Amino acid sequence: MQAKKRYLIVLSAGACVLLLSFLGGVQLPSPGPGSPGARRGSGSPGLGPDQPWPRYSDPLQPFFSSPRDHTDSDYNLHTSPRQKRDVNSSAYRGRRCRMDSCFDFSLCHRTGGFKVYVYPQQKGEKISESYQNILSTIESSRFYTSDPGQACLFVLSLDTLDRDQLSPQYVHNLRGKVQNLPLWSDGRNHLIFNLYSGTWPDYTEELGFDIGQAMLAKASISTENFRPRFDVSIPLFSKEHARTGGDRGFLRFNSIPPFRRYVLVFKGKRYLTGIGSDTRNALYHVHNADDVVLLTTCKHGKDWQKHKDARCDRDNAEYDKYDYKEMLHNSTFCLVPRGRRLGSFRFLEALQAACVPVMLSNGWELPFSEIIDWNRAAVIGDERLLLQIPTTVRSIHQDKILSLRQQTQFLWEAYFSSVEKIVLTTLEIIQDRVLEHGSRSSLMWNSHPGGLFALPQYSGFLGDFPFYYATLGIKPYPKFTAVIHAVSPLVSQSQPILKLLVAVAKSQYCAQIIVLWNCDKPLPAKHRWPATSVPVIVIEGENKVMSSRFLPYETIVTDAVLSLDEDTVLSTTEVDFAFTVWQSFPERIVGYPARSHFWDSNKERWGYTSKWTNDYSMVLTGAAIFHKYYHYLYTNYLPSSLKGMVDQLANCEDILMNFLVSAVTKLPPIKVTQKKQYKETMMGQSSRASRWADPDHFAQRQTCMNKFASWFGTMPLIHSQMRLDPVLFKDQVSILRKKYRDIERL
Repeated sequence: MQAKKRYLIVLSAGACVLLLSFLGGVQLPSPGPGSPGARRGSGSPGLGPDQPWPRYSDPLQPFFSSPRDHTDSDYNLHTSPRQKRDVNSSAYRGRRCRMDSCFDFSLCHRTGGFKVYVYPQQKGEKISESYQNILSTIESSRFYTSDPGQACLFVLSLDTLDRDQLSPQYVHNLRGKVQNLPLWSDGRNHLIFNLYSGTWPDYTEELGFDIGQAMLAKASISTENFRPRFDVSIPLFSKEHARTGGDRGFLRFNSIPPFRRYVLVFKGKRYLTGIGSDTRNALYHVHNADDVVLLTTCKHGKDWQKHKDARCDRDNAEYDKYDYKEMLHNSTFCLVPRGRRLGSFRFLEALQAACVPVMLSNGWELPFSEIIDWNRAAVIGDERLLLQIPTTVRSIHQDKILSLRQQTQFLWEAYFSSVEKIVLTTLEIIQDRVLEHGSRSSLMWNSHPGGLFALPQYSGFLGDFPFYYATLGIKPYPKFTAVIHAVSPLVSQSQPILKLLVAVAKSQYCAQIIVLWNCDKPLPAKHRWPATSVPVIVIEGENKVMSSRFLPYETIVTDAVLSLDEDTVLSTTEVDFAFTVWQSFPERIVGYPARSHFWDSNKERWGYTSKWTNDYSMVLTGAAIFHKYYHYLYTNYLPSSLKGMVDQLANCEDILMNFLVSAVTKLPPIKVTQKKQYKETMMGQSSRASRWADPDHFAQRQTCMNKFASWFGTMPLIHSQMRLDPVLFKDQVSILRKKYRDIERL
């Protein structure tokens, strides 16, 4: 009898265990270490040596979302980072890749530089406008090579930007097309651009093909899948984003406190179900309809009414009351919550509007995080602490807010305002990894003028650049090198070039004089040049072209360069005064002859004028001082197409230099006082080589203005009405009390 009872008890217990197991209430232990159930990610509640700590549910979650959302968002909330990575294993098979393991540096060292090859477009393959802009940017950059044998990096012509299978831009059969590329080599030394990955409902980071050992330049990339110092996180940008140039930021006044109506704003979609719905569904808890305005709408998608909840009608009505642009431009902080994917268009919109971004996208690797210190331009929030956001932003000091807003403007204009800047920043980051000995410092990336204009190949010392003197607490070298551009043969001892040479040599600040001989006649004998107290070096111009006057000659040993035309008429006093002014503005062009630009609304093009008015935007390099770094930038940054145009016309090199310096500094040049008869003297030069005597000279300069503006993507020149005069200039006091008295006597 006892045996029968024991038998029934065991049988009942076994049946209960099997029933509970079938219903999912109990998980049976795995049979052994070799069985499938014992593998990583089996879901066993026990903690093995390879398993992470259990991920507990967010205690704030029940308050932030409705019960209907929990089922669809379980994957997002309760899946471990390791499991998420495993879902994307086909896209990230090389997720352990780093530069030293998956990049062939020998290709770059073999070519002696960082060159990028773009595969030829395959017949019949469609390319989106955004991806075409990316390829065009690369092909017009100084990195581009049409010879794959010279390339260090390879970019696909197959459009990989949109890998959402529901998108009309989705390219099918990409897996096979990529594998058949002749230079693919499992993706090594390849760069893949991507803006959208995954599709409804979970929007994973799956690209739909094996990227092998290729690098990713990807938007909305998670920190879990991001491979540090290998991938590049880029911002999500729309198809309307400017290809080149781009609009400037909207910060106009550095006021403390900022005179803006709202403290924190957001206006966007609210997802009723699925990934990305939780944070936006909870925004109404913080919205106060006063200075914190967080608006969402359910009215998007084809079947939004099927999923509408009790708040939808009220939210939609509130949403329609506010104009988004008015909110954006009148708020101190802008909320940037995640959408379906981690990134959002709101990020770039906030940067441009000088509205400090408040990031609410846990796990997002922020754009260009390798080089940008985002703590200087944004507030990094936590989705789980949404209710603390208003208190946090209100506690930020007004001085700090101004600093944050100024940094948003710098970052927008330096790296994000156009597709070109986004692509070039990506390439520069990779180049810094390849040429690590010549990479940029954090200061160069995070301070004006930014990494795109501060080329580390020029120097490894920040003090050699004109932008960092104040930061480093140093001053430029207190001497200048004069570079006189000579195009006429030396036939008389009374020629203007000889008088100019003597006057410049008498300057107390002159270290040396370089005569750039761009004349077709042979160099004059040494005794033909006047004796001076400073060295005079005569250099024969390279190919006798105009651009050679801005080559970075090693013989220039000073920071400052006094650029002069052969027929310029300046006194020693004028030279001294101009250099004294330049020492206070070493990043700008400082000089005498000024010109201006204007928009011709009738012809719908830029115009050039030489009228002497109180307004100017250029100082001609026929009598100007600027930092020698601009010689290097002119030679190595500008495309050969623009320099070739200058050389072909033998004209416009001064305009191009002004474009370049204004694009770098975002500031106008500085005009200094000159004698009244300078204009008549300058225009009266009648030498056969003088460009002023050419009837086509003015028309060519009009053409140059528009060509240059087209390449820069905007008009970088800035108007100014400031002229710097010596102290007591024209004052009714004794001339003996004035330091630069000769300027008034001339």
